[in-house]
Amino acid sequence: MQALPPIASMQDPGLAAQLQHLLDRKTKPVGSLGRLESLALRLGCILGSQTPRLQAPQMLVFAGDHGLAAQGVSAYPADVTWQMVENFLSGGAAVSVLARQHGLALNVVDCGVAKDFALREQDPDNKLPQPGQPRLWRRKLGYGTRDCSQGPAMSQAECELALRNGMNLMQRLPGNALLLGEMGIGNTSCASLLLAKLCGEPLEEVTGAGTGLDAQGLARKTAVLHQVLALHARLHDPLEVLAAMGGYEVATMVGAVLQAAAERRVIVVDGFIATAAVLVASRLRPFVLERCVFSHRSGEPGHARMLAHLEAEPLLDWQLRLGEGSGAALVWPLLVSACAILNEMASFEAAGVSTAG
Repeated sequence: MQALPPIASMQDPGLAAQLQHLLDRKTKPVGSLGRLESLALRLGCILGSQTPRLQAPQMLVFAGDHGLAAQGVSAYPADVTWQMVENFLSGGAAVSVLARQHGLALNVVDCGVAKDFALREQDPDNKLPQPGQPRLWRRKLGYGTRDCSQGPAMSQAECELALRNGMNLMQRLPGNALLLGEMGIGNTSCASLLLAKLCGEPLEEVTGAGTGLDAQGLARKTAVLHQVLALHARLHDPLEVLAAMGGYEVATMVGAVLQAAAERRVIVVDGFIATAAVLVASRLRPFVLERCVFSHRSGEPGHARMLAHLEAEPLLDWQLRLGEGSGAALVWPLLVSACAILNEMASFEAAGVSTAG
């Protein structure tokens, strides 16, 4: 396959010290803006600048269907995946609203939805949509993965192609910020499986109701996921695990994360499924995590444990569990504000304000 991009550590103690000095000399008590200051420091370090500026932010919603959904692991039918893609494109979904509100370019990536979408004027690869219009990218690897309770969800070749698709798509998009989103009925099962397999967490404690299963449905889902883990018990390599129990949309997202990290873009991570993609990416290239801002802690029970394994502290804890990039879009103004504080807030010296005695 195409070689994964090298991703080195960005740690620069000198730059971090300069950024911290700038923040401490702003016209405020030291540390009084709390986590907004630590966010500004992180953004400055990711972008390698004392005056970080966020440019042309790209929201990517990766969509794909899962053969495992046939086992009843979701309260919603598989048709909801393609119906929600149409909703994204017509502007009616939560992420559509938030992307418009915050000026985010909305890219919807068909990685493996079990339906073809009609060609839209703004879709061809050589033509960008008008501002505010979503764009559909066709990167379909199949009409849904195979049922991973019966065999691998995808072949190793398909998994590698998904990674390449994500990397190549990221190379085509402008800007210095990537916001992650996803859509795929059954993909909370995929995230639970990846967490259990790669981090050794017990399935019972990291499997949630997803789209709204009742207690009986949750018990059935957990039993099915145990069957999947047992079937693929011998696998340990991250890419083999991803191919066996992942999704086309998750694998494509992993590729995009790797490329964005290599390009030193800010990566704004959404909820449980997006974090699962980052988990896999970090097992391939650990320094990916230095480029990430985690937007929120999901209401899905496995997400808190996944974040703990990544030593990540999310910005919000609002019990969001919608997915589709809604949490990443929701926190975007905080990133904009953090940069504005560094770039526009006066220092004590510049403002002629006395410091504490």
